[in-house]
Amino acid sequence: MKARFIFNPHSGSNRRNPYLRDRAAAFIQERGLDATVVDTERPRHATELARQAVADGCGLVVAIGGDGTMNEVATALVDTPAVFGLIPCGSGNGLGRFLGIRKPGHGAFRTLLDGRPMPIDTGLVNGFPFFNAMGLGFEADIAVRFSRQTRRGLLGYIRVGLPSFFAHRPETITLTHPGGTAELSAFTLAVMNSDQYGNDARVARGAQLDDGQFEVISMPQVSFLGGCGMIYRLGTDTFDRVKIVARFKGAAFTIERAKPGWIHTDGEPRATTAKLEIKLKPKSLRIMVPAIAG
Repeated sequence: MKARFIFNPHSGSNRRNPYLRDRAAAFIQERGLDATVVDTERPRHATELARQAVADGCGLVVAIGGDGTMNEVATALVDTPAVFGLIPCGSGNGLGRFLGIRKPGHGAFRTLLDGRPMPIDTGLVNGFPFFNAMGLGFEADIAVRFSRQTRRGLLGYIRVGLPSFFAHRPETITLTHPGGTAELSAFTLAVMNSDQYGNDARVARGAQLDDGQFEVISMPQVSFLGGCGMIYRLGTDTFDRVKIVARFKGAAFTIERAKPGWIHTDGEPRATTAKLEIKLKPKSLRIMVPAIAG
């Protein structure tokens, strides 16, 4: 099988120590693969490289990077014969953690050949693909601030999250969902495909990547102490017990807000219109997962 490894030298630990490029080259040699490693050079370049890989007949296209790199590579593989491989080395690694591919050293390379391809649902919001989560409000503001940081990791999220928490204000939105419409005062709103943002912060307990539906989570503004309680719930997989959070399930949603603004798709900020059209594409991407994954 022909394969292409797409390495982002600016993702997570890659910017400090690009050893994973060498690890990928060694893996290719050890397994006797017909494969090459290519580097991204600019934002969105990974999508171009992945599309070229599909055009070149690659049956496996691997992203070596964080959630942004994952999104860019996977975008090019939706509705194609190619299988997506993931070597997660970013700040959150939400999709990888959900699938049991937590870090490069946790069997990620072995999974590429010894695992199994799993068809998963994918999402579109105003034409922007997402695979793990998208959102607006507070979490989009964090994505914007985080994208401007040179130092990443969990501490980076805390560094930008605290000032954003105190500065951000909720917005009134109208959510059209399969059961009707709802008027919400959303401090932050997430559309989840998996159960977590990343860093094991689980916001949608029970969510699955292949169940044909998203889970929308809308949280109102809370006090600082209330926010600390929310963080505790995220880290202990008990967020479903928070009563003030509104939850909706479905395969298609429309969100209308007062004005255009920021959203994020898998942690990457996007500027878009006031009206958001969110749609699910069932089982439109195949990804290699550990053989024992449920």
